[in-house]
Amino acid sequence: METLAPGARIVARDAEWLVKSTSRTPNGSVVIEVVGVSDFIKGRTARFVKELEEDLEVLDPKNTNLVSDNTPGYRNSLLFLEAHLRQTAPTDTNLYIGHEAAMDVLPYQLDPTLKALSMPRQRLLIADAVGLGKTLEAGILVAELMRRGRAKRILVVTTKSMLTQFQKEFWVRFTIPLVRLDSVGIQRIRSRIPTNHNPFHYYDKAIVSVDTLKQDREYRTYIEQAEWDVIVIDEAHNVARRGRGSSASLRSKLADRLASRSDSLIMLSATPHDGRAESFASLMNMLDPTAIANESNYTKEDIRDLYVRRFKKDVVAQLLKKFPERQVLAVEANASPQEEKAFEILDNLKLAGIDAKASTGKLFKTTLLKAMLSSPMACLETVCNRINRVEKTGDRRFSADIDELKALAAALVTINDQNFSKYQKLLKLIITAEDGGFAWKGKDPKDRIVIFTERLETMRFLKENLKRDLQLTEEAIATLDGGMPDVDLMEIIEEFGSEKSPLRLVVATDVASEGINLHYFSHRLIHFDIPWSLMALQQRNGRVDRYGQERQPQIRYLLTRSSNEKVDEAERIVSVLVRKDDQAIKNIGDPSVFMGVFDADKEVEVTAAAIEAIEQGETAETFDARLQPGEQTEDEDNWFADLLSDDPEVSEEPQAQAAMQKMPSLFPDDYHYTLAALGAVNEENPLQLRSLEEELLIELTMPNELRSRFERLPREIQPASNQALRLSGDRNKVMRELEESRKSEERWPSIQYLWELHPVIDWLNDRGITLFGRHQAPVIVLPQLQANEVIFVMSGIIPNRRGQPLVNKWVSVVFQNQKFKHIEDFEKTLQLTGLGQEPIPNQMLPTDEKLLNLREIAVVEAQKKMLEARKNFEDSINVQLQEQLNRLNKLKGQHYEQLTLRFADGTPLKEEKKSKAERRIEQIFNDYWRWVEDSMTTEPAPYIKIIAVLQGAKV
Repeated sequence: METLAPGARIVARDAEWLVKSTSRTPNGSVVIEVVGVSDFIKGRTARFVKELEEDLEVLDPKNTNLVSDNTPGYRNSLLFLEAHLRQTAPTDTNLYIGHEAAMDVLPYQLDPTLKALSMPRQRLLIADAVGLGKTLEAGILVAELMRRGRAKRILVVTTKSMLTQFQKEFWVRFTIPLVRLDSVGIQRIRSRIPTNHNPFHYYDKAIVSVDTLKQDREYRTYIEQAEWDVIVIDEAHNVARRGRGSSASLRSKLADRLASRSDSLIMLSATPHDGRAESFASLMNMLDPTAIANESNYTKEDIRDLYVRRFKKDVVAQLLKKFPERQVLAVEANASPQEEKAFEILDNLKLAGIDAKASTGKLFKTTLLKAMLSSPMACLETVCNRINRVEKTGDRRFSADIDELKALAAALVTINDQNFSKYQKLLKLIITAEDGGFAWKGKDPKDRIVIFTERLETMRFLKENLKRDLQLTEEAIATLDGGMPDVDLMEIIEEFGSEKSPLRLVVATDVASEGINLHYFSHRLIHFDIPWSLMALQQRNGRVDRYGQERQPQIRYLLTRSSNEKVDEAERIVSVLVRKDDQAIKNIGDPSVFMGVFDADKEVEVTAAAIEAIEQGETAETFDARLQPGEQTEDEDNWFADLLSDDPEVSEEPQAQAAMQKMPSLFPDDYHYTLAALGAVNEENPLQLRSLEEELLIELTMPNELRSRFERLPREIQPASNQALRLSGDRNKVMRELEESRKSEERWPSIQYLWELHPVIDWLNDRGITLFGRHQAPVIVLPQLQANEVIFVMSGIIPNRRGQPLVNKWVSVVFQNQKFKHIEDFEKTLQLTGLGQEPIPNQMLPTDEKLLNLREIAVVEAQKKMLEARKNFEDSINVQLQEQLNRLNKLKGQHYEQLTLRFADGTPLKEEKKSKAERRIEQIFNDYWRWVEDSMTTEPAPYIKIIAVLQGAKV
């Protein structure tokens, strides 16, 4: 039997089914996803394993039954045609749907999708800078893959703080329904499905936290056993192998396994590398395991097609009002006498025992200074913890250190909220308008404040004291930290983005610095302490300084100035990072190039080392002078700067417009198609249906058939049993509704975006293709045609070996006087006949028997046309196949060269390891080449289907 293509009609188990997609199991079996056409299974979805269906038969288009349509205006025929058109997958690299999402798309946001669609396999790292909209860029690409029938099963892996936000963005803007498997969601699944069932088989589209998977071994096993069409890994730097030669973390091992379980892989990260070639190579190898032979030494040519990276400066012309330029001010506080005493004791610490073996940048004395520059309370906690730890050991070698630490603790205890100068400066900054202050009252729900600190004890101090001094209610102030359960973390983030919420101020540790949106009602961000890392600074600022921010971000840095020269110099060194971050945003793009270590922890060590060198003459000025792009890179020199130095891929408006195309349709838009299709449903099962054309709005109470489909979708998108489902085809209205939902008690918009990917349209498409019986096609009598003219509307598919369409073409076979005249593209037929544009009078005429004699000729002519299209496709694809083969042979040779170098001494143990490595190389390249061949090699015979017949009216 030939490979089954989407659109094929089959008979299995004495019923007719329409093939929606095919896929292969790990053992090579073909799984066919179908929807029922026969009466008793009409609209039902099922999956068959091809090898187990002995009576499975592909229906011959030459035997298609031509039937009359007795509905007014040929309604069912038009819906039947439209449903097939909407299930026709584009096979070129243009955009057909992603740019229509419920968002104000900017041209640069389309570039990752355009790049991915031009690749044989959609596996890409989107490494745009913080705040440029990577989640939206991923949504555009996933939407395009869904429209092409290549993204039925989707898995998103993200951080626990991002679960709800990512899920909501994908649903509201793209109607991609990800089931959120947080700690509560997983417990819910356990109660709903049998204990031995894989929940990731139960849900086709899911989002899960990488931390949940890391902690839950059972679910980690389940997810690794599931197959996916698309996997999205958010904050992908968290799953890279960190450091040179470092062993893979649990996160990295998990991501590595997942990468092999999916056809398409999309990774997102604003900080994609830590400056080590091996770490970045681990991400590149997940995308393409053949690309890099030597993880310590590779070039941009090896990975050029695997990533997209742009900075704010690269796209500033497109951002306009969606990204106002931020205002940055440093606010200084003069240390109080109590703080000066503590600083003096801290400066004079010797800690001869504790710091005896500490390396540069890791002295405990420096740790204490860092804690003190956060808050005396954080420093006191650190001091007490160390005293307790040392005293438990009873080691007398540290007795002098303990005495010093106790003296420091005694000084720290005297510092409270009244004489903590930076805290008092914070109050003044918030309450008054002096020195760049906010004059904040805490009453306006659209004016909220984010305060960042590195230390938990500082966070706790700030919450307790700000609540009192700003006269905030318990509900008006909250904290975010990494120790919180995922559900609580998401709840606070949701509250902060809801206008009706009383929450006004959030104090957060750096758990809130990655990815999350805090900009909806906040444009004010305060760094109570300044992280000693440019990468951490960038991530923090990106919470309010990001795409979609409509007000000017106001960012403030709090600094403590001291009369102690060395302590003051340390704070001046830290303030250099603030200037470098601002310089990078305006001129360079990536602030991490200044230190050149590309890892937040290592950046802290660089800053700490500079502070420890103050006694040797280091100053803020010398530190500033040394922080030049590339100069801090160690043995890597400027390798990463060269590796990622391509001109950024940034499309302008004309280029983006040229890539935007539309599939042919009989209806003006999704709204009118949905309304017509629901009209047909209403005749069978009366619906409570209301429409408002000026708002492209439809409200309906879901019938059981539709509600059953929603049962496996996220609970958040399901209306209550007594509520109507509200849909709008006006994306601006949907975006306004999203804004309104942030002002109301409702967390999710009450109106859903009505476009091609919405589950309701998917349901209507499935119903549409079953409007006629087994192996039937309707006949439409058109007044626009001559009396002796007949047009067979045909679809032709040439699939690859995996059943995916490589050539997908609609043609019209035109007859006059019962003789073949010519064949033309269906788009031309639509243009000439205006089919669907005007009402068609239906005289309820019986089918003309003479049409049956034309079926075989029509099929033969369509086959000729498709074989011609196949030849043209193969002429171009064979060149690409040869290029792929040459590329893989070259890469394979490079892998073997590296293997020879690695095992040059030839000891028996190494020979065994070499043999194992050789087998792995063979498997990697064989698997990849098999995928290329299966994906790019056409099946010999096209699949042809008669969709409808257009006939001229007899006079």
